[in-house]
Amino acid sequence: MDRSKIESEGIRINKFLSDAGVCSRREADRLIAEGKVTIDGKPATLGSKVYPNSKVTFCGKPVGITENKILIAFNKPRGIVCTTDSREPNNIVDYLNFPIRIYPVGRLDKDSEGLILLTNDGSIVNGILRSRYGHEKEYIVTVNKEITKEFVTSMSEGVPILNTVTKPCKVTVINKNTFRIILTQGLNRQIRRMCEYLGYRVTKLVRVRIMNITLGNLKTGAWRYVTGEELKELKRIIKKGE
Repeated sequence: MDRSKIESEGIRINKFLSDAGVCSRREADRLIAEGKVTIDGKPATLGSKVYPNSKVTFCGKPVGITENKILIAFNKPRGIVCTTDSREPNNIVDYLNFPIRIYPVGRLDKDSEGLILLTNDGSIVNGILRSRYGHEKEYIVTVNKEITKEFVTSMSEGVPILNTVTKPCKVTVINKNTFRIILTQGLNRQIRRMCEYLGYRVTKLVRVRIMNITLGNLKTGAWRYVTGEELKELKRIIKKGE
């Protein structure tokens, strides 16, 4: 977190919570609206700012600047929900039970599995999620019937879903029912919707790569720290896209 900025002009409460490792900015906005965040004893609003001497609480617990930044790679099992909302019984935070407060970078559908990153570093989250950067995410997808050349061509060139047409992407066939796809955007349930539009149903979806970080041999339900070299390259890619 940029201390000098806090001192000179303050920072918005949603960014403060993100940089402090509480949750993403979007999740912070929801928590603020629900009255779960206070600044100096008063309920925060979406436009509130935090200053050096501000006392911030989340659900009654004090929130401070986290110096120890964490970034882990997790092989999410099917059925786990990528939310910090404790009201969801299968939320990813409770499943991991990590000793430091971290939150997921983006989402992976409940019915999907594979690689998701979790962190307490808001700058990493923002860098990865800004879709205009076109960061790659790679998936292995199994569908309910044989893949045709027409299917591969249509998926590659773009499919109309959610009032837009998906960006061109790379699709390669692995076997008659399984293909690999590399996306540079993240529309809601994008791959499933693309397949449905073309008359296919996804039976298994596994994310195997986010930018330069790969799932590798990480077992389902297991996690690992992102290595120093991986983090260095990740930051290089983010900076290059700025």
